[in-house]
Amino acid sequence: MLADLVLPVPLETRIGAVTLRRARSGDAAAIIALLADDPVSASRGDVAAEADLPAYTAGLESVLADASNDLLVAEHDGRIVGTFQLTRIPGMSRRGATRLLVEAVRVRSDLRSAGIGSALMRWTTDVAAPALGTSMVQLTSDARRVDAHRFYERLGFVGSHRGFKFRVPRD
Repeated sequence: MLADLVLPVPLETRIGAVTLRRARSGDAAAIIALLADDPVSASRGDVAAEADLPAYTAGLESVLADASNDLLVAEHDGRIVGTFQLTRIPGMSRRGATRLLVEAVRVRSDLRSAGIGSALMRWTTDVAAPALGTSMVQLTSDARRVDAHRFYERLGFVGSHRGFKFRVPRD
């Protein structure tokens, strides 16, 4: 499954090569910083608070322990500059098609437009999706992310569906 993907791999960007590899538990703080380095994520509570580190670390370990999931990071000069999650989803629709879901794509804000996001997504569509036997790569993007929508469309993604979410109340 996802563990069969050959990693790490170098990816060419406008700042030179970045290394795409699987995240490790010790990467939690850097990944949290990428999430917090985004106004939409920050508005949802991803603010990189020290007190939240155990919850994020548990989340990361849960993703990494699930054979249908992987969390990847891009490194440049020894620092994590990007991240995203992949989930392989077998299904019944589209004649039993298997999809590859991309979640939480983030690139460090000072390195956006350096080709890192494009390299990550092209690797996903050109290498990961075929290697995993998926026939479709899909993602959702918050309606407020207009720049991200243009980015995905430029890469060939089509805004074909309208997404819905239901927030489960907690005690």
